[in-house]
Amino acid sequence: MTLRKKLIAGNWKMNKTPADGVALVSELVAAIGKQTDVDVVVCPPFTALESVGRGIDDANFKLGAQNMHFEASGAFTGEIAAPMLRALFVTHVILGHSERRALFGETDAFINQKVIAALKNQLRPILCVGETLAEREAGDTLKVVQTQVEAGLEGVGKDQAPNLIIAYEPVWAIGTGKVATVDQAQEVHAFIRGLLTKLFGETIAQKVRILYGGSMKPSNAPELLAQKDIDGGLIGGASLEARSFVDLVKAAAEAK
Repeated sequence: MTLRKKLIAGNWKMNKTPADGVALVSELVAAIGKQTDVDVVVCPPFTALESVGRGIDDANFKLGAQNMHFEASGAFTGEIAAPMLRALFVTHVILGHSERRALFGETDAFINQKVIAALKNQLRPILCVGETLAEREAGDTLKVVQTQVEAGLEGVGKDQAPNLIIAYEPVWAIGTGKVATVDQAQEVHAFIRGLLTKLFGETIAQKVRILYGGSMKPSNAPELLAQKDIDGGLIGGASLEARSFVDLVKAAAEAK
């Protein structure tokens, strides 16, 4: 039995107004706001962070952001800095999501600067890594994941590493309804755990949670979450509706 507490994080992406977000979290709080078996993080758009943060104030939920810049302030129109997130009581931040990499050209080096800045500002980075369909079909999955993990964590100290969260998201399974087989998912999660062991040592590697982020939903969650190295999920579409998200949290509680 693992000592790692399961974590379910909801990535709302570019969905939900502040009012919509408050309505959603009020349902979540009523259903699972007091449970403590699973860590729950909700990641609304920047515009809804403050209102959603107030909405989960009395619940055992954490507030996460979907991105941030690595500079603390300055002439970066449209960007958000770590201190701004901290001022809203944000505790987690998604970095390097495949959509940021593919649509906005974010590189491993750029993402690494964000990881370092997040840790410096007491934010827990959820570092996303994963391969495209072409990369998987070419047999390059592990090579791609290794490059993204090692480059993304460059300069992270052993003392900081326990605050890391890694999310493995096979790009071909995000929002497509496709999902990696349980064996495929566990293989990559175990590989990432091995990389963390090389970087930080066995003890620390066993503390870092690795989430699965490729179309996890209530129907496939129990089998995925039962795997040795799958410590939770980074949930997209299924986090936008209260019932499915609640079911995922319950599945994680039963899998521990």
